[in-house]
Amino acid sequence: MSPRRIVLAITGASGAVYGERALELLSQMDDLEVHLTISHAATITLLRERGRQINLDRFRVCDLIGRDAENVVYHHYRNLAAPIASGTFRTIGMMIVPCSMSTAGALAHGIAQNLIHRAAEVCLKERRRLVLVPRETPLSTIHLENLWRLSQAGAIILPAAPGFYHQPRTLEDQVDFIMTKLFDQFEIEIGRIRRWQG
Repeated sequence: MSPRRIVLAITGASGAVYGERALELLSQMDDLEVHLTISHAATITLLRERGRQINLDRFRVCDLIGRDAENVVYHHYRNLAAPIASGTFRTIGMMIVPCSMSTAGALAHGIAQNLIHRAAEVCLKERRRLVLVPRETPLSTIHLENLWRLSQAGAIILPAAPGFYHQPRTLEDQVDFIMTKLFDQFEIEIGRIRRWQG
């Protein structure tokens, strides 16, 4: 039996904290093998928003979350021969956190220019779970049309739009609200918020 595997892609949209937090949480799950890929644009956003200096050619998990993680396998976004580029490499799905509108546009039109696009394309064609976390606002008609096309193709669109009924007190509480919604899509309980009881 293969281990349970999940793909995490971090792209260049604002909201780098969401990608960082997703990796931090996934890296704590011993029962999951995490396949990580990061776009070049994401390194710029991570530096500006999180102060993280990321070298994709010599990437180390500790550069992003402050510690190493044995269950994380990194793939350069230019490596189209990586295992996650093939449908025969079984995963439970993929999350793109955050998902840039450029990435969404490429996926909506079947343009696989890098490993992130190809791995997402694999999820769509194999009918595996693909969750996109866009953080753009406002959305243009083109953005909406692209997201609609992706939803029609089977992707789940999960905007980074935190709720308030769990009475958040910190930015971390708001980030973990989105993480809870995201991980719920894969039936993974992270126990980070007080759930609505009515």
